[in-house]
Amino acid sequence: MLKSLRSPTSIIVLLAGIAGIALVLYAWRLPPFHSSVESTENAYVRGFVTIMSPQLAGYVADVPVHDYETVKAGQLLVKIDDRIYAQKVAQAEATLAGQKAALANSFQQELSAKAGIAASQAQLDGAKAAFNRARATWDRIRPLAEKGVSTRSDADQARAGFEQADAAVSQAEAGLEVSKQALATTLGARAGLQAAVSGAEAAVELARIDLDNTRIVAPRDGRLGEIGARIGQYVTAGSQLLALVPNDVWVVANFKETQLDGMKAGQPVAIAVDALQRNELTGHIERFSPAAGSEFSIIRPDNATGNFTKVAQRVGVRIVVDPGQPLAEMLSPGLSVVVRVDKDAPVRVAPDQANIGVAPVAAHG
Repeated sequence: MLKSLRSPTSIIVLLAGIAGIALVLYAWRLPPFHSSVESTENAYVRGFVTIMSPQLAGYVADVPVHDYETVKAGQLLVKIDDRIYAQKVAQAEATLAGQKAALANSFQQELSAKAGIAASQAQLDGAKAAFNRARATWDRIRPLAEKGVSTRSDADQARAGFEQADAAVSQAEAGLEVSKQALATTLGARAGLQAAVSGAEAAVELARIDLDNTRIVAPRDGRLGEIGARIGQYVTAGSQLLALVPNDVWVVANFKETQLDGMKAGQPVAIAVDALQRNELTGHIERFSPAAGSEFSIIRPDNATGNFTKVAQRVGVRIVVDPGQPLAEMLSPGLSVVVRVDKDAPVRVAPDQANIGVAPVAAHG
C-alpha cells in the first residue's frame, strides 16, 4: 500500500486532487481562502458626455475647434449662418417700435379726450347760463303778455329764446357724454395696445434667442470628441455636431449581489486602470444603485417559467475617484478598470447625508 502511494503516478493524482479542492475552496471563498476583499472586472469609468446639437436650422459658417481639443466654458464651438436670424431681430424690433408708437398715441388720445370733456363741460355751463337768462326773460314777459301789456311779438321772441336755450342745454349734455365715451373707448383700447407691446417685446426676445443660438458654445470645461460639423453643411435642430466630455469622471462597478454584504458608503476602493498599465488609483464608495441592473434593461427578464436557473444579479456601485492624483487626469469615460473593496476597512470618507447607508442586500443581513 505504501509502495503504491510512493509511485509517481499516485503522487501526481494526489497533488491534482488537492489542487482541485483548493481551487474550489478559493473560487467559493471558503476557509482558509475566505477574504474580506471583493473585486470585480465589470467596472468602467463614467462621465457626462454631452452631445452638442443646434436648436435651429441653417448652414454651418465656422468651426473654430478641432478633434480632441480642450475647451473652456463659453468657448465657441460651431457658428451657424446668422444673417436670416439677424434680420428677424430687426423685423421684430421694428414691430415693437410700431406697437409702442400706437400705445403712445393712446396716451395722447386720452389727453385729447380729457380736453374735449373740459370743452364740452364749458359749453354745457354756457348753455345752462343762457337757459337761465332766457327762462328769466320768458318768466317776465309771459304775465305781461297774458294781461295784454306786452306785444305778441315780444312774447313769441322770448318763448322761442327759452326753448332754444333748453335745446342748447340738451345738446351740450349730449356732447359732454360723447366726450366721456371717447375717453372710455381710449382707455379700454389701451389694454389691447399694452398686450400688443408685450407680445412684440416677447417676439424680439425670441428673435434674439434664436440669434444667440446660432453660436453653439461649450456649456462647461472639458475635452471634445470627434467634430462632426463641417463648414457649409446644412444642419437642422437636433443634429449631432460634436461631443463634449467634461473633466468630472467617476467609476461604476457592477458587483454581484453576493459580494455586497458589508459594503458601505465611504469605504476606500482601489482602482486598477487597464489603460494605465494597471496602475492603481484610490477612491471611495459614494452610493449604491437602488435596483439590480436587470431592472433597468429594456427587455426585463421573466423568471416565471417552467425551467429556472438561478443567476447572481449585479448591482451598480458608484465610486468617486479621490482628488489630487496625477493619473486621475488621464481617466476617460468608457475605460475598463478593476475595482477592489476591503469590506473590513474602516470608512475613510464620511458619506453625504443623502448617501448614508449600506448596500441594499446588506440591510437585510
